[in-house]
Amino acid sequence: MPNLRPHLLIIDALNLIRRLHAVQSQQGLTPAQALIATRANLINTSKKLLANSEPTHAIAVFDGEVHSWRKEIYPAYKEGRTPMPQELREGLAELQDAFWECGVDALLSQTDEADDLIATLADGMARRGARATIISTDKGFCQLICPQIRVRDYFNKRWLDAAFVQQQYGVVPSQLVDFWALTGIGGSNIKGVPGIGPKTATQLLQQYGTLAALLDACEQESAAKPLLKLRQHRDDALLAQRLVRLQLDIPLGFNLREIRYPPAQEAGA
Repeated sequence: MPNLRPHLLIIDALNLIRRLHAVQSQQGLTPAQALIATRANLINTSKKLLANSEPTHAIAVFDGEVHSWRKEIYPAYKEGRTPMPQELREGLAELQDAFWECGVDALLSQTDEADDLIATLADGMARRGARATIISTDKGFCQLICPQIRVRDYFNKRWLDAAFVQQQYGVVPSQLVDFWALTGIGGSNIKGVPGIGPKTATQLLQQYGTLAALLDACEQESAAKPLLKLRQHRDDALLAQRLVRLQLDIPLGFNLREIRYPPAQEAGA
C-alpha cells in the first residue's frame, strides 16, 4: 500500500445529525421512527463521505453540554437558538454508535465547544503539512481555509472555499474574523458594530486590511463616518472578534494513531 500523505476527515457531528433528523421529522414519522431513519441515513452518509474523501484518519466531533468560555464572557452567546428536539437528544448515544459502526471514532468534550475542537484538529494537521477536510454547513470554519484545510457543505454539495468566501463576503478567509467582528453573527447572537453592515465591512477591510488597522484609523481626526461608529463601539468589535475566532490550542488527549481509518484492526484483517 502506498505511503499516503495524512488526510483527516473531521465531521461536525451535530451539524450533520440535526439536518438529517430534520428531513426525517418532516416525513410524518413518529419520533422513534424518525430516530431510526436518522441513524440509517447517518450510516449511509458517513460511508459516502469516507468513500469520497479517502481519509487516512477520521473523527466525528460532538458538542457536549458545555458552558463555554464564550458564555462566560458574553452571557447572551447563542441565546434564542432553537433547542435540539428531545427525542434526538435522548438518542445521541445510538447515533454516536453509528459512527463507530462505520469505523469513525467520536469525540465529545464536556469542557470545549465542538467548533474549537474541530479548529484545533484541522490546524494541527495543517501545521504538520498534512490535510484536513471539515464536513459542515457552518461558515465559521471558513476562517480556517488554507491549502491544507478544506470545508465541505455536504447538503448543498459545494466547497466553502476561498472563491466562495470572496463571492459571499468580498474578503479573503484570513479577514473573516475581522469581518464578523464588524457585522456580528446573528445565529450566535453576537453583536458587531451598530450601523456597519456587510457591504460597509467589506469596503473597510478591502481598504484597511484588518480590524487593528481600522481601529488605528478611527482615532484620526479626519475619520470617515463608519470609522466614527467603530470608534464609539471599539469594545463591541473587539469582543465580537474574540468570540468568533476559533481556538486552535485545545488539549485533545489523544494522538493521530488512535483515529486511523480504517481502524488498525480492520486494516490488518
